[in-house]
Amino acid sequence: MSRRVRAYIGLGANVGDSQATLTEAVAALGAMPGARLRGVSRLYRTAPVGVTDQPDFLNAVVAIDVRGGADAASGATQLLVGLKGLERSFGRRRRRRWGPRELDLDLLMFGRARLSIERPPGGAPLSAALDPGAAARLLEVPHPSAADRLFVLAPLADLAPGLVPPGWHETVRTAAERRRAIEGPNAAVPIGRWAGDRWLP
Repeated sequence: MSRRVRAYIGLGANVGDSQATLTEAVAALGAMPGARLRGVSRLYRTAPVGVTDQPDFLNAVVAIDVRGGADAASGATQLLVGLKGLERSFGRRRRRRWGPRELDLDLLMFGRARLSIERPPGGAPLSAALDPGAAARLLEVPHPSAADRLFVLAPLADLAPGLVPPGWHETVRTAAERRRAIEGPNAAVPIGRWAGDRWLP
């Protein structure tokens, strides 16, 4: 039996019916070959970061167990390609970095792996068509921005508050509290709890 790894995936959307999109995305993640859905965070309404003249986002985090691959690099790469394929299947368009998103799926953590590797063609950010620098962006795990983004930390803390990700020096809960003190109480507001197949108020 192949080795299995717990991965955490960040979900975000702010175009169209974002809650319906994220609900369908959770089901799609659970249906990926070899994947087992292990947890879904609360749903959060979050303030946009970087480009602020756009609608608020809805964000969540999902925990899934996936095949580990021959090694962490191959397993994480395979998962990344699957995530980018899902983004395209949900109609995500090529847009500027930090711009609006039909669906954004970020690989936050892949077990205890620390990686900084080249992305395969199928794992390139969809913004690469508009931002040449994005095409050269490495796959970094844990996600390099996770520790400084409340829209990631708040839902991640719902699932793994005591986790100290590889390379961090604090728990997810502590990091979330630190960022909330900086970003303010309204930067990430819970608006729904997962009820097995959808979020309820």
